[in-house]
Amino acid sequence: MSINPTDLSPYGLTVKNIVRNATPARLYEYAIIDRHAAIAASGALATRSGDKTGRSPKDKRIVDSPESSSNIWWGDINIRLTERSYLINRQRAIDYLNTRKRIFVFDGFAGWDPTHQIKVRVIAESAYHALFMHNMLIRPTMEELAGFGEPDLTILNAGSFPANPYTPQMTSRTSIDLNIEQGELVILGTQYAGEMKKGVFTVMNYEMPRRGVLSMHCSANCSTSDPGDVTLFFGLSGTGKTTLSTDPRRALIGDDEHCWTDDGIFNIEGGCYAKVIHLSQHHEPEIYQAIRYGAVLENVVYDDSTHEVNYEDASITENTRVAYPIEFIPGAMVPCVGQHPRNIVFLTCDAFGVLPPVSRLTPEQAMYHFISGYTAKVAGTEMGINEPTATFSACFGAAFLVWHPAKYAELLADQIRQHGVNVWLVNTGWTGGGYGVGRRMNLRLTRGIIDAIHNGTLAQALTRTDPVFGFHVPVTAGDLPKDLLWPRDAWANPESYDQMANRLADLFRENFRKFETGSSDAIRAAGPVPISGPSVTG
Repeated sequence: MSINPTDLSPYGLTVKNIVRNATPARLYEYAIIDRHAAIAASGALATRSGDKTGRSPKDKRIVDSPESSSNIWWGDINIRLTERSYLINRQRAIDYLNTRKRIFVFDGFAGWDPTHQIKVRVIAESAYHALFMHNMLIRPTMEELAGFGEPDLTILNAGSFPANPYTPQMTSRTSIDLNIEQGELVILGTQYAGEMKKGVFTVMNYEMPRRGVLSMHCSANCSTSDPGDVTLFFGLSGTGKTTLSTDPRRALIGDDEHCWTDDGIFNIEGGCYAKVIHLSQHHEPEIYQAIRYGAVLENVVYDDSTHEVNYEDASITENTRVAYPIEFIPGAMVPCVGQHPRNIVFLTCDAFGVLPPVSRLTPEQAMYHFISGYTAKVAGTEMGINEPTATFSACFGAAFLVWHPAKYAELLADQIRQHGVNVWLVNTGWTGGGYGVGRRMNLRLTRGIIDAIHNGTLAQALTRTDPVFGFHVPVTAGDLPKDLLWPRDAWANPESYDQMANRLADLFRENFRKFETGSSDAIRAAGPVPISGPSVTG
């Protein structure tokens, strides 16, 4: 579909050869030409994002404007950018795009609830990026496209062209600049497509709380037989959020970004962006089968002659990804909206081997652990890491928050109390000892825990209180071994467990100090404390 070049005149673009909202097949064809990509044996497009194979959080900037400045949680995550430096980068991107023989424009929506939907326009030099956002945004109908009008957010993606490091406030040749007031995102110096996806999420994380709507970095699904049985899954990378929410027995609402309104929840995105490192048809059949014509594989290694993808090969990056429309998941909930959740699951990969495989949280504990957003890196995954390292990310998505974390936590607390939601902490990490000593939780076992949450078994189970963290830990849970449910019993040396539990508790308390101001006494008291001896409750 063609677009009148004058429609792009507000952005200063004069390129004559513009492709707008082309069919996926045409974008697919352009992407192969433009990116020297290949068609994988599955039929998906396999491409690379250049030197950047992940996000560049230290290069993300937000324009400091009087209208929004007092609302923003400024610091290492939201770094200030002057209007002048923004305009320099914006002009640099426009000048570069004007030198291209062809640019691609895609218009789509963020948010399945029409009441809270925003209109997004993507302008990019790469068909690969247009196809990626075609998958990740909600695709408009022809009628919606005809009446699309002015976008609420415009993404100017000139990622092949670097920022000028001598521009004030630039720290590298990469810059991702958000201007909230102008509704623009400018990308320079990185071709990693995830910057666009998370740029849209950042905008939603600013706009939705202004409306009293909670934006969340989580996945969601619901029972195919009971639409009121909705579950939210929160968790940092590597905890199993996408895997556990993609269940053939339940309808997927979305795998990563949602909002919670007075009417229920809705997915922000029109597609999924799943990790594919170590992907197998046996363990994750739904994701595996979604990799077909129209899907975009990023940074995977494939055989040059057969185009078979080697999902075990991390020589380019551990962060291998696939983007596909949510309709590629059988039985996905489309439109992607749901009722108020019945259960919330906080996922953590505890490499210290301390946390139970499942425990129930009080509303105050839920707030504490939501603000904490804990998981752990394991030895050997990064240079210099020789033992488990605690990682905390506020609200399980600190990199994308715009307001202070307490803003989101308060909205979540209100919804939990109002709708009587059960909140669970599920450990997908280690048991019987920390990394290198214990063993990783089996995926089958974790799925069994999630099943017990969904069928109500765990909500009725007898519990006992964890002596350090205060969790309510089920005494029994179906066929799960009792010593596994109570992690101290799974360790060969219980005294070693106590030492490690106290160490992890200290890390929690140290991290939470920066959030104590603004948190209620009840939330502060919900953190780990040095107590001993389990109690049994009904």
